Amino acid sequence: MVTARLGRYNPLFLLACGLILMLLKAEGGYVGITYLKSAVAKGAVCLDGSPPAYHLDKGYGTGVNSWLVHLEGGGWCNNVTTCVTRKNNHLGSSKKMASVIAFSGILGNHRDLNPDFYNWNRVKIRYCDGSSFTGDVQAVDPATNLHFRGARVWLAVIEDLLAKGMRNAENAILSGCSAGGLATILHCDSFKALLPMGTNVKCVSDAGYFINVKDVSGARHVQTYFNQIVALHGSAKNLPPACTSKMRPGLCFFPQYLIADIRTPLFLVNAAYDSWQIKNILAPGVADPHGDWDGCKINIKNCSPHQLTAMQDFRQQFLGALSSAINSSSRGMFIDSCYTHCQTELQETWFMPESPALNKKKISKAVADWFYDKSPFEKIDCPYPCNPTCLNSVFGPEDQPNVPDSGDGHRSKSGCESVKQYCITRSKQRNDRNLRALFLLYNAKCMMFKVRKCNL
Repeated sequence: MVTARLGRYNPLFLLACGLILMLLKAEGGYVGITYLKSAVAKGAVCLDGSPPAYHLDKGYGTGVNSWLVHLEGGGWCNNVTTCVTRKNNHLGSSKKMASVIAFSGILGNHRDLNPDFYNWNRVKIRYCDGSSFTGDVQAVDPATNLHFRGARVWLAVIEDLLAKGMRNAENAILSGCSAGGLATILHCDSFKALLPMGTNVKCVSDAGYFINVKDVSGARHVQTYFNQIVALHGSAKNLPPACTSKMRPGLCFFPQYLIADIRTPLFLVNAAYDSWQIKNILAPGVADPHGDWDGCKINIKNCSPHQLTAMQDFRQQFLGALSSAINSSSRGMFIDSCYTHCQTELQETWFMPESPALNKKKISKAVADWFYDKSPFEKIDCPYPCNPTCLNSVFGPEDQPNVPDSGDGHRSKSGCESVKQYCITRSKQRNDRNLRALFLLYNAKCMMFKVRKCNL
């Protein structure tokens, strides 16, 4: 069966295998992991008690004193059961993390693919606490051995980076995707406070603007979910006090209630039809027991007129929740009308010939021009399906969660079967052989991961 499947698409996958080797050279190799063992004594540990970890690719030349610190995404855990599950994988234990990972998109090290940040010190902080780096509970239940210490992990890693040269930073960006994008918003001001005065500090949140709205059943499922996260992890004391002094701590996990008080310049990259939010906030499984939304959530082209109307209404609510973020000269935003989640980490959406664009400007250029004060960028796309540059995600049935417990754009980008068809379709659309090869080059890792995981 496996042989038959591989045979059907043999040329594509053989090419992918060959391009893996090219990829290593094109990206300058993978970036090794650093385990911060000294943090354990401070109680700064992952859910299972293992040390926190990060990957650092050192800067050079004009970027030697510039730092980009990127926070990994990956959802949250809202109760003991979901946290016990997480502590047995890389989202809860550094023992389960890959020792090397590839940097691409905003973390890429090639000038042609990341022209403004390629030679900076680029860091990816691994996510293993399940609370967007906000938890801090001293007690550990011996029955579960769960450690809720996300806030300590955040501080320990930043202090280690400061000791490794970030204290000399002239420029610094805190960025993150999904749960890491939310953490970027929550920690933006504290990041600036930890850096030397005079450092040019700004933050870029990708797919982290989660909104508090009713689902298709009329319930506020996500509000309950966020309340549970904050309570379980003891996050309240580590959320912005300007917010927690005015409302319940659980609400301060929603950026719409705290962004007006953030003083550090902030750029928001988000899809107005964020696929994670559509699947888990607008139409979670608990609100759709008969699975009427399953096909729509897999592929936006499958959505019925009624479902599209609900998604257009979601977009309006999303834009309404953004209103408090707009009235600031230091803000930037790239809000496209794509059906996707996380766009700065993936090379194809960050900076490629066919990357999503607003006003003919790609995400990478918009962020860079804003950071360097070359030109402001605060653009909101027209409604779906108006933008032909969108690269809308296509998912597999196995990617449909019953509760919001997955927030990483890489792992839920597409299902085992759909990734085959997606890569084939996208490559066929590129008549130019160079473009096709470049596309395959930056999807090779994903494809081969799926081959190993799914026996494609």
